[in-house]
Amino acid sequence: MNVGEVRIAEDSDFALLKVLLTRGDGWTQEFSSGMTKVWTRQAENSHFRMIRLKTVFPDVPADTLYDVLHDPVFRKTWDKHMLSSCELGVLNPNNDLSYYALHCPAPLKNRDFVLQRSWLQTPQEYYIINHSVFHRDFPNKKGFVRGLSHLTGFLITPMDKGCSLGYVAHSDPGGQLPVWVTNKLSTILAPKMVKKLHKACINYNSWKNLHNPNHKPWLYPEQISGKRIVISDCVKPDSVTSGDSTPDEDESTLSENDLSCQLDIISGE
Repeated sequence: MNVGEVRIAEDSDFALLKVLLTRGDGWTQEFSSGMTKVWTRQAENSHFRMIRLKTVFPDVPADTLYDVLHDPVFRKTWDKHMLSSCELGVLNPNNDLSYYALHCPAPLKNRDFVLQRSWLQTPQEYYIINHSVFHRDFPNKKGFVRGLSHLTGFLITPMDKGCSLGYVAHSDPGGQLPVWVTNKLSTILAPKMVKKLHKACINYNSWKNLHNPNHKPWLYPEQISGKRIVISDCVKPDSVTSGDSTPDEDESTLSENDLSCQLDIISGE
């Protein structure tokens, strides 16, 4: 789906994620450690490279990983980059809209996103995808740079022991960041995200047993309580333009030395 397009996801939208994860054309390997590998490739009509990650969690069932990626309450316990998130509403039991704000390491500015999320569960695989949309009630916020997700997706495949995870992301962080910074950050942060996600999966079931264990609206549509999205509200607020930022959030004056030093710190964490 295109940025700003709000509709029920179709089979072809999920199929695109699988194509990107299975075809080898155009991808360059950037990272390999154990069972985790990261590739990048040039994306059409964008200076920002697409990222692809594949890994295996031999000790995590597929349904547990699927629950962890969905559970918004549990996410607060393991996603330390998340500053806030909220659900705007639902399109149907497998498509919703949400707002997500995340912390970026200094000297970078914090980012936020308005996203449509769509998911699909089949006997063989679990899919979760998202892309950026607009909503009249969520214009740009002071202190944040509005980012754009062209496509972010997770594909979970059950295995005899554990599961495999495929991840694809094509995002524009907005603002005035040099392209090389975003491309470098992506290859650093993706493997770190996998480590945190794996640890979260190991802890999930014991946590969930103590926190409303039967509440899983991503599995049980009758538990959904969000309001219905009004499509006519899904328009750009007047103040929003692609990659928009206010003068306070302008990063164009950041020096390459400052950015390089920060990337070195992140790499060593």
